[in-house]
Amino acid sequence: MGQDLSGRVAAVTGAASGIGLECAKTLLAAGARVALVDRAEDQLRALCADLGTNAFPVVVDLTDPASVGDMLPKILAEAGQLDIFHANAGSYVGGEILGGDPDAWDRMLNLNINSVFRCIHAVLPHMVARKTGDIIVTSSVAGFIPVVWEPVYTASKHAIQAFVHTLRRQVSKHGVRVGEVAPGPVVTALLKDWPQAKLDDALASGALMEPSAVAECVLFMLTRPRNVVIRDIVVLPVGLDL
Repeated sequence: MGQDLSGRVAAVTGAASGIGLECAKTLLAAGARVALVDRAEDQLRALCADLGTNAFPVVVDLTDPASVGDMLPKILAEAGQLDIFHANAGSYVGGEILGGDPDAWDRMLNLNINSVFRCIHAVLPHMVARKTGDIIVTSSVAGFIPVVWEPVYTASKHAIQAFVHTLRRQVSKHGVRVGEVAPGPVVTALLKDWPQAKLDDALASGALMEPSAVAECVLFMLTRPRNVVIRDIVVLPVGLDL
């Protein structure tokens, strides 16, 4: 039997769209109060107005250290505590190294790696002081399998895997659980240039999956009894697993 999330406070980064938004909705439906963390202020405020009183916006530029430093105080001012932190925000750059854009790589690496480290560093003392908490990181199947057409992105997710599994062992003594969800290809804003017919075909063929498949895995991880930790969940569209 899963644990109830009623009365818990969660924060989800990259919550204005895609996996982050779906995870926020799923946690709200499970009874949690949820901080939607993103830099898209107008979009966040509109979403929270639709999602109800248990959703509140926290405007943060995750690539700006000063802005990240303000994140936890904003959450605590609104909700008084933080029980769940989902470091979900990330970006994607694929392609061959030959002819690639190192500046684009830097921007991706800063969001996919450095901002994750910094955000978790910001919220961890609060959880340790309370002797309880959950940290979930959105990784990727590319963190397990070196994907030849996305070497820098793959490297970023391998870094996340190493961080998650060392951090988990450091903080378990404080009652804080750490795990990661590793999706395959998901319908997100990264595919906004795809025609709808192409998206529909990819979903039907099992080449893509909906964000809800990831959100359900995150909910499963968070609702296990406190003496159980889910280290990794790899969730793939069936076409990718053939």
